Amino acid sequence: MTYSIAFQMDPMEHVDIDGDTTFALAEVAAARGYEMFEYGPEHLSYNEGRIQANARPMTLRREAGNHVSFGPRRLIDLDTDVDVVWMRQDPPFDMAYITAAHILERLKGKTLVCNDPEWVRSCPEKILPLDYPDLMPETLITRDKSAVDAFRAKHKDIILKPLFGNGGAGVFLVKEGDGNYASLIEMFTESSREPFIAQAFLKEVTQGDKRIIIIDGVAVGAINRVPQKGETRSNMHVGGQAVPTELTDTDMRICEAIGPMLKERGQILVGIDVIGTKMTEINITSPTGVQELKRFSGIDAASLAWDAIERKLS
Repeated sequence: MTYSIAFQMDPMEHVDIDGDTTFALAEVAAARGYEMFEYGPEHLSYNEGRIQANARPMTLRREAGNHVSFGPRRLIDLDTDVDVVWMRQDPPFDMAYITAAHILERLKGKTLVCNDPEWVRSCPEKILPLDYPDLMPETLITRDKSAVDAFRAKHKDIILKPLFGNGGAGVFLVKEGDGNYASLIEMFTESSREPFIAQAFLKEVTQGDKRIIIIDGVAVGAINRVPQKGETRSNMHVGGQAVPTELTDTDMRICEAIGPMLKERGQILVGIDVIGTKMTEINITSPTGVQELKRFSGIDAASLAWDAIERKLS
């Protein structure tokens, strides 16, 4: 059956066709004969009860530098003209992001939105794991320096990072006795009104930060992201190297614990981060790693995601 799909995303013409997960999703959609549109969140509107997007019809091909063609931009009604909306723009998870989720939430019962925007806006990636404290590292969320002082005194080496950041930006390892500690606290408290997050440093990160892909509540595979020498951040955005890996018994226990929740909340494509035996994040906004997983293992998570969507549509 032919479906019509709208991708709400950062501009498709700028993506890396060998690494971008949204490109992989769109490539599978094209192979299945789906009609595709692309638009950015700045082109989304609530208009007198209608949810609309000023969208571009899109055609893809796996040709570096020539991977996408667009038709003239036109106004489409997301509640009547398409079957699926993929909310795939990158964070930051700010009020613009949250507002887009609020608008798309109004499509419920009319158009399938992946991932379900009600839960995307209600489940920030570093806060959702708090529902599973036994699965995550020791964690503090605060703006109170005295609380961070006590946490640091207890755990010695800690990680400080923005609560709503992404891609490894603003993540700092603060070792015991680090002279930059006070300046970093000032930076976090003076640059925004938001709390920030401190976690006990997991030494296992030198062996990598595992990205596990979960489709409709079920773990399908994983890649490992190894930090560069001298780095503690393993994110591919900051130079982490993706390498093959396998799911361990501990990984499966984590996924089995959170999988039913993710399925119930309409989270089709999820990427969780595991360091050693601890889960650090549950990524539901625009998780990556799908193309690397396919290269290393042959597991086509993009096709599995569309299989899950087709089951819901049918």
